[in-house]
Amino acid sequence: MTASDHGQVRSKRLGPLNADAIETAESELITTEELARMLRVDSSSIRRWRTAQPPQGPPFIPLSERVIMYARDDVREWLASRRVRPEAA
Repeated sequence: MTASDHGQVRSKRLGPLNADAIETAESELITTEELARMLRVDSSSIRRWRTAQPPQGPPFIPLSERVIMYARDDVREWLASRRVRPEAA
């Protein structure tokens, strides 16, 4: 089986790959390290939140045992839920 044949087999099983859909998914998902930079905390803090019982921090997506991603919309919602308004406190 050539590389070209392999690609055709993949397309038949999974359907054609849509470059726009892949690009959108990539821009909507961020890594632990990207989240840590966004929140200005160490990535070990994000990992600790995720492994705490019960889990803390924003919702996460385990793609595999070693690959964890975060949806930008989930992070925005989580941050909004943590907002404290002084006049309401």
